[in-house]
Amino acid sequence: MSPSDNLKVTQAKMQEYQDNGARLGWLINRKDREVEVYRIDKPKEVLQNPSSLSGENVLPEFVLSLAEIW
Repeated sequence: MSPSDNLKVTQAKMQEYQDNGARLGWLINRKDREVEVYRIDKPKEVLQNPSSLSGENVLPEFVLSLAEIW
């Protein structure tokens, strides 16, 4: 999210992406140091201040370090 983004609007966009077939999505909220992880056929998972994110089976071996984002 950029500082000007609205959380509810961005969450709705993430749901739309998921409805259209996105298998993995990350909504990174820098302000609250939270990441919402969206996966196909699973409830949203909220991570508090994670140090990294995994591409899981969608992007095997991909890891996003969040050190510079926080």
